[in-house]
Amino acid sequence: MLAAVRSAALVGIDAYDVIVEVDAAQGLPQWTIVGLAASAVKESRERVGAALVNSGFKVPSKRITINLAPADVRKEGTAFDLPIAIGILVATGQLHADSVAKRMFVGELGLDGALRTMRGALSIARHALRAGVETLVLPAANVAEAARVSALELSAPPTLSDLARELRGGVLTRAFQSTESSQLNGDATDFADVVGQQAAKRALEVAAAGGHNVLLVGPPGAGKTMLARRMPTILPALGEEEALEVIAIHSVAGVLARSNVNEGTRPFRAPHHSISSAGLIGGGSIPRPGEVSLAHHGVLFLDEMLEFPRHVLDGLRQPMEDAKVVIARASQSVIFPARFTLIGASNPCPCGRAADPLGACSCSATDVERYNARISGPLADRIDMHVTVGAVALRDLSGVSSGDSSPSIRSRVELARATQRKRFARKPGVTCNAYAMGRWLDANTPIHAEARTLLQSAAERLGLSARGYHRVLKVARTIADLEDVTEVAPAHIAEALRYRPRSGGHR
Repeated sequence: MLAAVRSAALVGIDAYDVIVEVDAAQGLPQWTIVGLAASAVKESRERVGAALVNSGFKVPSKRITINLAPADVRKEGTAFDLPIAIGILVATGQLHADSVAKRMFVGELGLDGALRTMRGALSIARHALRAGVETLVLPAANVAEAARVSALELSAPPTLSDLARELRGGVLTRAFQSTESSQLNGDATDFADVVGQQAAKRALEVAAAGGHNVLLVGPPGAGKTMLARRMPTILPALGEEEALEVIAIHSVAGVLARSNVNEGTRPFRAPHHSISSAGLIGGGSIPRPGEVSLAHHGVLFLDEMLEFPRHVLDGLRQPMEDAKVVIARASQSVIFPARFTLIGASNPCPCGRAADPLGACSCSATDVERYNARISGPLADRIDMHVTVGAVALRDLSGVSSGDSSPSIRSRVELARATQRKRFARKPGVTCNAYAMGRWLDANTPIHAEARTLLQSAAERLGLSARGYHRVLKVARTIADLEDVTEVAPAHIAEALRYRPRSGGHR
């Protein structure tokens, strides 16, 4: 007897239909899985067999052939356990074929028949809704994630035997899960905690308002990490579509349970400098999203940025420019979104004391030059704002911070972002100044004649590239948006130029 059960698989953060075909024929008892199944899928023979027996079902001594269609696409993961088990029950007459019609099944099975968590539930749920599936059957641990697709009916029986009982009865118990979440989780950190560093706070406010990349340069203990970790507290809350994208990426990567994106906060990723290129950018034999994609719509913080291998850092250039990562393999290419705000932190020299008035630098000029060269010119050119963070005097640390709180700064950032959304309403995928095409912004930005003259003369004097020229204009446009003015003035250009290094290097 032949059975066909609908399931799904992942390519990147998107899902596609997989039909699990099961044929139970007379012959020597054996299981064969075809359809370009990876080793984890082939191992389902042992898991499914034990789950069926321990759930009280019969496993007839027949030749069972399982085909995962389309057969020309490689299948990964353990989420085919459940549809394979259901297919065997249908093929052996223990379930009626009509009971699985218009339903999709995904999930890993334990040896006792329990349904276990899987990756990519949100992506599969979104695909199931588009594909006209009436009910998606999945593990209970994934309901909260899949329930964000509110129009799709979900069912999450605890065990295989419970599911079979409901299928025989013709009615599946619907799984309910509240999708409400706090937009901000109380903000355990606040910019008001930071003493001094008004210039750095201002720079991060501009960066948050326009989505600009920032490099903080200063001696150890100046507060670079403290400032960077407060960046998410001044960013606008995730929109509904943004949240779905972020959750889908974290789910595919298998880190959703350890992240806080379900709470509505933007992701903040801070990988160690020993990370590999595949870990940062993404890749592997089974392509997985890297840190740049896990930071999608959020912040990627590289502490001690100059300690990262140069070839790893240079891998950031394409994602920073295209807002995506393309991982090419012989069989297929996988695309992961990667629209993030980069914040780097580094010392001015190997010993870190070059800009510290309280300490004497022991580095030679050659050492400093070699150290700073760890960031290539093309990468430094893509960082909009280079900010010097000076050391705070010890006597000031016991004082009360006089700076704005995160909610106060965030309110100004949200107003500036709203202005930019109106500006780019007809530019798909562009939500803030940093993502706009430089030439378009140059042609469509009202700019005072003196400001234009200042920008052009400074570009020649500083040796700015065309990209650097446009990035200065983008930062100036953001500064004007924070002041809620239409025309870019000379003061806006002057402030933007202060954040720009000479000749593509950094301070």
